[in-house]
Amino acid sequence: MVRTASGGAGFGTAAGDGLVSIGTVLARLRDEFPEVTVSKIRFLEAEGLVEPRRTASGYRKFSAQDVERLAQILRMQRDHYLPLRVIREHLDALARGEQVVLPAPGQPQDPLDGPGEPDGERPTAARLGRIELLAAAEVTEPELAAWESYGLIAQAAGGGYDAETVTVAKLLADLGRFGLEPRHLRAVKAGADREAGLIEQMVAPLRRHRNPQTRAHAEATAKELAGLSVRLHAALVQTALGIRPQ
Repeated sequence: MVRTASGGAGFGTAAGDGLVSIGTVLARLRDEFPEVTVSKIRFLEAEGLVEPRRTASGYRKFSAQDVERLAQILRMQRDHYLPLRVIREHLDALARGEQVVLPAPGQPQDPLDGPGEPDGERPTAARLGRIELLAAAEVTEPELAAWESYGLIAQAAGGGYDAETVTVAKLLADLGRFGLEPRHLRAVKAGADREAGLIEQMVAPLRRHRNPQTRAHAEATAKELAGLSVRLHAALVQTALGIRPQ
């Protein structure tokens, strides 16, 4: 792989490799971006940030430049919390050969958002609008409205939806296909809120620390605890149902 101006590893292929499918793109990106999904790539395409070619049958085909562009977009979101509007402006500037200065990692990106947040507070990642959420999760407006009415999905403080809400919406839709309605899932949401509250109590003192490394450790600890909590929950449900873990 090659290095790019944005500081990440490049995803270019040797000349003559040709175009690749969306599945191949996903495999190439996942080493650096394990959370990326096919839906995410399709959403970025729908927003006009990447324009893969189409075969006669309608299948997407991506060039090496498309894959590198996707990597740049994902880095700007992950490392600098840039909204898609600003990312598009940066990419257009780079295409014109202009120099682009990105905000410091973890700091708000847009002058309209105001000055940096005070020590001890976490930066806010780019949010999705309602239409963006519907497109990314591939769900309908009535479905989203029903989930919101039961408190399964809610807008973040200040408006918009967190990126993780896409995953929640897709899982709710999948469960709905088995006949589980929003009213059935309120207990699951309540349990998740209790687990999150417990984890928050454990890492809150670290998050308030003035040392940036300590605050970063708090985020890593919270993520690890969340993962263990999810695994425990799955094991307990399987045990209750008499299902052998695979």
